[in-house]
Amino acid sequence: MAEVRETELPRGAAALNWRKRMSDTIAHALLGYTALQIILTARVLQEGAHAALLLVGLVALVAGVIPGCRALEARWSRLDDVGAADPALAPAYRKARRMIWALAIGLPFVLTGGFKLVSAALAA
Repeated sequence: MAEVRETELPRGAAALNWRKRMSDTIAHALLGYTALQIILTARVLQEGAHAALLLVGLVALVAGVIPGCRALEARWSRLDDVGAADPALAPAYRKARRMIWALAIGLPFVLTGGFKLVSAALAA
């Protein structure tokens, strides 16, 4: 990657770094996802669900969520220094951020709903 001097960046763009912002967004979303998944899974386990469901949540996190987040981050991490400071990427960043947070908040509820269905089927 070629080194870019500060004077080549658009005026006022030195503080703008879409690579870092996306990395931070994904890190925060993973923390939020994990906390919500733990809370919801613990609640389902208190209701008498099978303990193996906790392992299913962990497998889902490792096998699907983390690689998915990495794939979302890949586009942003490939930006060069000038691209990472391009204000024109703001709409794309906001769209990606909304998608990441929708998945981080929604997926634990979907997984927990699935856990409840499987648990009810096993109990019947």
